[in-house]
Amino acid sequence: MSILKGEKKAREQSNRINGFLLIAFLVLGLIGVYWCNDLLKGKILGESASTQGEGVDALIYVTLAITGVVFVLTQIALFWFAFKYQEKEGRKAFYFPHNNKLEVIWTVIPAIALTILVAFGLKHWFQLTSDAPKDAAVVEVTGKQFNWIFRYPGKDGQLGRRDFKAIDPANGNELGLDWNDPLNKDDFMPTELHLVVGKPVKFIIGSRDVIHDVGLPHFRMKMDAVPGIPTTLWFTPKFTTKQMQEKTGNPDFTYEISCDQMCGSGHYSMRGVIVVETQAEYDAWVAKQKSTYDLTHAAAAPAAPAADSTQKVIAAK
Repeated sequence: MSILKGEKKAREQSNRINGFLLIAFLVLGLIGVYWCNDLLKGKILGESASTQGEGVDALIYVTLAITGVVFVLTQIALFWFAFKYQEKEGRKAFYFPHNNKLEVIWTVIPAIALTILVAFGLKHWFQLTSDAPKDAAVVEVTGKQFNWIFRYPGKDGQLGRRDFKAIDPANGNELGLDWNDPLNKDDFMPTELHLVVGKPVKFIIGSRDVIHDVGLPHFRMKMDAVPGIPTTLWFTPKFTTKQMQEKTGNPDFTYEISCDQMCGSGHYSMRGVIVVETQAEYDAWVAKQKSTYDLTHAAAAPAAPAADSTQKVIAAK
């Protein structure tokens, strides 16, 4: 067709068609962006389930607002310029090699905006990784291929010492707890996390093998679990699990902890359950827990000696 029409005429026709298509793509694209936002708004994670997460959400919304405005303006300019300044008869492109004023404007303004966003981000980061309140509960969260290990301090409120050389999963010592340390005698390791609503909780995070990542989407928290380098974060749950079931209209709703770091072939299975409950419910749950020391040493405990027949007869009389 280009040969029949002539190269110049075919090129001009293609330019006009592409120019109109660019405008159509711009209009339909912006409508699609608005429609998707309106359709999915509030349907992803909903309200933050932690007090600290409110600040994270606010920062996300501010970032989306700023970048959204920039996105819309730059896309309109991009597609409009492509349409308006397409090749036409008698039009010559203006050679515009450099402009110091424009360079300063579009460098300084984004730099200032990003600096402000980073500053607010660091403010939240330093808050979440700072020292937790004195009344905060403490839970140790350890990742391994491919599940999470949780450890709570007992009545003494302190976690016992660990030694990686003492790790012995076959005998129930998943974390290498040092049984010579008295603080380990009452620590317990449940299969799910239990937290108290309205009470700060501090996570001491680590890994037994590769790098994992503690993901707490409903609480807007996230922290790497690195072998040999403990990391921490703290937050305050706002709603119990039952309240979230009512708020979401989902009777099967559960908080979860996920691994947000690709850690191997079983990465998909690293999902843990978190139960947020009242203080009374939490205390009742703790009362039912047995210490890891008792569980691991129960099998090794000697059986009680059987009484001989003479003693049994005497006792009967």
